[in-house]
Amino acid sequence: MFSTKGRYALRIMIDLAEQNSEEYMPLKDIAKRQGISKKYLELIAKELVKGKFLIGTSGKHGGYKLSRSPEEYTVGEIIELMEGTITPVACLAPDAEKCPRQDICKTLPMWQEFGKLERDFFYGKRLSDLVNN
Repeated sequence: MFSTKGRYALRIMIDLAEQNSEEYMPLKDIAKRQGISKKYLELIAKELVKGKFLIGTSGKHGGYKLSRSPEEYTVGEIIELMEGTITPVACLAPDAEKCPRQDICKTLPMWQEFGKLERDFFYGKRLSDLVNN
């Protein structure tokens, strides 16, 4: 299950893509359009800037804008930035230690198949797909 942090990050990114502007959008305007607390969005936007998904600036004409075009972002990379790796079980995480039951695990192939489906689904969707949907 994805947290509000991941879902709201997508909403910020979609909102900025819909504005289709080179201008910086104030976070208060995004918060108002999305019906989300500005304070909470500040935390999310900070992580999106740190991940180089957004460019942020302060001051009179400050705000945020996308660092790339909407076609260049996948939903998967946005979710993974905010939520961590997309894996159905801990043993498939990139940094997981080798499970001692790996060679005899009857469910591992199922989890691998599901993980691939999930990853392919989210990495197959672009931010622009959500904007144009």
